[in-house]
Amino acid sequence: MFKTFKNLYLTDRFFLLFGGLAGFFVLSFAIDILYPVAQTLFVLSVALVLIDILVLFNRNVFIDCSRKVSKVLSLGDTNTIQIKVDNQSVQNLKIKLIDELPFQFQKRDFEIEFDLKSSGKKELKYELRPLERGEYKFGRINLFVQSFIGLVERRIRKKAEVNVPVYPSIIQMKNFELKAFDRISTSQGIKKIRRLGHSYEFEQIKNYVRGDDYRSINWKASSRRAQLMVNQFQDERAQQIYNIIDKSRVMKMPFNGLSLMDYAINTSLVISNIALQKHDRAGLLTFSDKIGTTIKADRKTNHLNNILAALYNEKERPKEANYELLYHASRKLIKGRSLLMLYTNFESPHAMERVMPILRRINNLHLLVVIFFENTEIEDFANKEVETTEDIYLQTIAQKYLAEKVQMVQKLRQYGIQAILTKPEELSVNTINKYLELKSRGLI
Repeated sequence: MFKTFKNLYLTDRFFLLFGGLAGFFVLSFAIDILYPVAQTLFVLSVALVLIDILVLFNRNVFIDCSRKVSKVLSLGDTNTIQIKVDNQSVQNLKIKLIDELPFQFQKRDFEIEFDLKSSGKKELKYELRPLERGEYKFGRINLFVQSFIGLVERRIRKKAEVNVPVYPSIIQMKNFELKAFDRISTSQGIKKIRRLGHSYEFEQIKNYVRGDDYRSINWKASSRRAQLMVNQFQDERAQQIYNIIDKSRVMKMPFNGLSLMDYAINTSLVISNIALQKHDRAGLLTFSDKIGTTIKADRKTNHLNNILAALYNEKERPKEANYELLYHASRKLIKGRSLLMLYTNFESPHAMERVMPILRRINNLHLLVVIFFENTEIEDFANKEVETTEDIYLQTIAQKYLAEKVQMVQKLRQYGIQAILTKPEELSVNTINKYLELKSRGLI
């Protein structure tokens, strides 16, 4: 009995009905003839409530439901959650479903209302976009069931507790892999890079076809076969590609819910996957005031899983980045000339000038690509229409800030350092394009 009352809830219709009866009783004080009518209606209403309770808490009322969620959720992406509801009773029901979402989403008003016929099934879908890496705990599924009377509702709780980790975006990794290797991927943002020359790694001699580089014609083989033959070369392989992530306080700035470090983490996973698909070796290094994770460049079978696990566990640090330490790490830990993709952020020319000598020394040892971010909010403000003198002043400062960002890119390129200035949401596309460009030019 206690369990029944524990799962019994009163609906809005119940309060409207008995609120109206209360008003009817008040009115009967002035009109005596209404009092017996009010009593009769009260008895009928109580009877309806009891009937409604008996209908809902009947043993024949049974509803089954289950939640289908991926084993791993992707950071910053829209992940679809499915819930299947099966009405195994003989009556039509109105259901309000409340799923106990992980606390990280801070959703207090999540509910789905729907009607379910007798012996009917329903498949529901909703979307979640996690903005933090870590463990997410889904709780029970709560079903608030009403009969056709609708005066009370019964709560049915289904055990569906599950812990799901949120990893760096595997969805983006797979999408960009397809785009990077698709010949028509230019419409998706990945540029088709024209190859400048070729490597010296010989692959085979093949028949000449229109469009082949005539400089690759093998005249000796052509004379033997009495037809034009060309040497075919393949891309350089087994080059070392290191993603270096600055996890100091400058990378904690949020854009569209994700921090700059999370954008860098997602892109590092994408680049590592593409590099491995291109037969290069991918590595990882993180730093702030001290060196964090270091994964030596390799292309073993489970190497991408090692990188994914390391990126999952990375945390920002409220410290300044130590670039001197990064330089020493690049000398000791990274053997041989490698492509270093450095994800960081400079908010002023002064901040970049302080570390420029170190960046130049690193670039002498390796091919360094410095990747930092545009402030999209300042850019939006700089493009707004101004109305007051104060707006003109503030917009001038914003435009000066944006111009300084462009000057920083030019300064880096002046010293022979590759640089990318990108919006956070376009980081993966621009970084992939730079990697493909450097590879096509034979610089790595």
